[in-house]
Amino acid sequence: MKSPVFICSLGSISALGQSPTEIWNNYKNPRHFITKHLFSETETFAAFLPKEVRNPIEAIRNENSNYRKLDDSVLFAIFSARKAIKDAGWKNEKNIGINIGSSRGATGLFEKYYKEFIETGKAATQASPSTTLGNISSWVSQDLQTVGPEFSHSVTCSTGLHAVVNAIAWMQAGFTEKFLAGGSEAALTPFTIAQMKAMKIYASEDLDFPCRALDMEKKQNSMILGEASGVLALQNKNSEEAIARISGIGYATEALKHSVSISEKGESLQKAMKMAIGDKELSEIDAVVMHAPGTLKGDLSEVNAIKAVFGENTPAMTSNKWKLGHTFAASGILNLELAVLMLQHQEFIEVPFSEISEAPARLENILVNAVGFGGNAVTILISKK
Repeated sequence: MKSPVFICSLGSISALGQSPTEIWNNYKNPRHFITKHLFSETETFAAFLPKEVRNPIEAIRNENSNYRKLDDSVLFAIFSARKAIKDAGWKNEKNIGINIGSSRGATGLFEKYYKEFIETGKAATQASPSTTLGNISSWVSQDLQTVGPEFSHSVTCSTGLHAVVNAIAWMQAGFTEKFLAGGSEAALTPFTIAQMKAMKIYASEDLDFPCRALDMEKKQNSMILGEASGVLALQNKNSEEAIARISGIGYATEALKHSVSISEKGESLQKAMKMAIGDKELSEIDAVVMHAPGTLKGDLSEVNAIKAVFGENTPAMTSNKWKLGHTFAASGILNLELAVLMLQHQEFIEVPFSEISEAPARLENILVNAVGFGGNAVTILISKK
């Protein structure tokens, strides 16, 4: 990075709620926010938005007749972006870039329109425009009436952190001083759940903590999906509103041996972390908020990558997927949110059933990881303002 970039605010919604105070209190709460739901007449674990969050999103849908045709992934992003703008104090700003991506995109609408096509042989008029991935950033821009660059992308589970890296590149190239970047995912649909189960990575054991992210003794895969969105308000200059500093970014892709695999020692994660750390001493890194999806190979390869980078003096390691599920494109942003909250409160959130590490003596620099299908990884170094 040419220079640090500052986070002015972070608007998010997830199973943990929507306000920073509520989200932090729920992180402090030792219970998880995963429940059982019926998908195709089968009870399955998932982490849905609470009613208190869902209601205002439905209110957005009813604000405008055009909004009624939008997928939840778009409405989630609109809600989070409005919140990020308000909390950042950007009320009258218009020259703002927008990059909000998604792994699955308009999953709910796509499945709905495809079902109708199979049954009738005809496609609905809104089938194409309402299911394009670009819908997310385009509608956020329309809602906020911004004039900066706006685009969406999909890089599977690391999409949200890729959006942040991309936004930083645009900002430091001089295109705009401010950017909204993040990810949105509303993929809790029967077909999506069935796809994850077909890969044999989904949780099936009815345990006190069904997602066993960072339980290095688990014998089965335990990934669970959640729905969420998260949008960062980024700017080049420091300000009173800034809540944290991005002091390093890293990214890498490794050669695949299987379409969903990552190497045993997480080679792409190693490269991404080293790039993000840059010239800092390894001893300056206090913690890592890990991708840790709760799968056997995924968790182990990331732990191996951290040990390969840091040796015996590994920083404290944690994850949030045991609490709110894997939210695909939004997961990296929620990881980043956890890092920011820990820096603000100077308190480390541990995984209650994991003995992989202890709380650090200080919290000044935290690495945030995300890795996705395709062998790609992103790491962002978050530091105290």
